[in-house]
Amino acid sequence: MQTPSHTPLRAVGISGSPSGTSKSRALVDYALRQLRSAGADCSLIDLAHLPADELLGRRPPAAVAAALASVADARVIVVGTPVYRATYSGLLKVFFDLLPQDGLIGKIGLPIMTGHGPAHALALDHGLRPLFASLGATIVPSGVYGTTEQFVDGTPNATLAQATDRAVREALLLASDRTPDR
Repeated sequence: MQTPSHTPLRAVGISGSPSGTSKSRALVDYALRQLRSAGADCSLIDLAHLPADELLGRRPPAAVAAALASVADARVIVVGTPVYRATYSGLLKVFFDLLPQDGLIGKIGLPIMTGHGPAHALALDHGLRPLFASLGATIVPSGVYGTTEQFVDGTPNATLAQATDRAVREALLLASDRTPDR
């Protein structure tokens, strides 16, 4: 039961794909739906829709400032990106470069990556996890890596959905500062 003073868990998803119909965005959306069903207040930042001039500092960053404020207000940060050149997208890098040096301290990071095949699965551990860690986030043990064959009509198959569900449960446990029952 929630008391009037209870503040709901805030989660923000960041889609680092330049494509609006990417598999990584589909997984971020799926993770946010799972968090929402657990009572979290969720929002999505689609980096492909932010003004490039703002991301690059060429004009005042109104939309980018709002996105950065959403990250600052969230406890759980779900980041999804396709693999590019064996790491996360440049679009995601540009956005993360705008965060303060310790901007993710006290936040739970849930990393999601997608690639054509399993050959790039280590990019999650060698690229995305260090990106989260460089800003101070606590990262869930079970990151999510999805391959093209794990999607049917843009939807994650059962195995990939289960992997995402596990990562979401870990994020919820870390956000609540509880340990799982054994």
